[in-house]
Amino acid sequence: MLSQKTKETLLGPLNVNNPVVVQVLGICSALAVTVQLKPALVMGIAVTIIVALSNVIISLLRNTIPMRIRIIVQLVVVAALVTLVSEVLKAFAYDVAMQLSVYIGLIITNCILMGRLEAFAMTNKPWDSLLDGLGNGFGYAIILIIVAFFRELLGSGSLLGYQVIPDSWYAAGYENCGMMMMPAMALILVGCIIWAHRSLNKEEK
Repeated sequence: MLSQKTKETLLGPLNVNNPVVVQVLGICSALAVTVQLKPALVMGIAVTIIVALSNVIISLLRNTIPMRIRIIVQLVVVAALVTLVSEVLKAFAYDVAMQLSVYIGLIITNCILMGRLEAFAMTNKPWDSLLDGLGNGFGYAIILIIVAFFRELLGSGSLLGYQVIPDSWYAAGYENCGMMMMPAMALILVGCIIWAHRSLNKEEK
């Protein structure tokens, strides 16, 4: 069973300490890869895997890393994991890898990763670091999925590439919202999520 502390480490980032809506980290990719649901899902999974594994590796090495080069070591670990994930995507999900384009590589500079490595993994044990990485990765992925859900549904009338709005609606005059395909709408949706989250969590704050 998980203790109260480990539960907070794992579940906190899903709500009251979400890295996107509370700490406002990882916003760039949230705007760039959420036009469709599939790339958003893949990006969320990729970031979760990389944050969790890099947290564990840095935690294992934390007592042997000289403080003056700790950032360089963290970047090397993250870069190696990002490269592995990128190659796996190209091998098994080439179309999605092309959709994500440079944003997979830019995971290296994602503030969530560096923030968790510096603030948590460097001072905590591997198990706790793994839970922290999973929690923050899932918290990030949830926001991407919510934004991508509405952008693809309202902007394209589809989900995961499958049409969900019937042709009869279009025949009756329904039109897709082209603005949903623009980055500005992603920012507006993230803003709405932040507003709703803070309204619902006034007591915790």
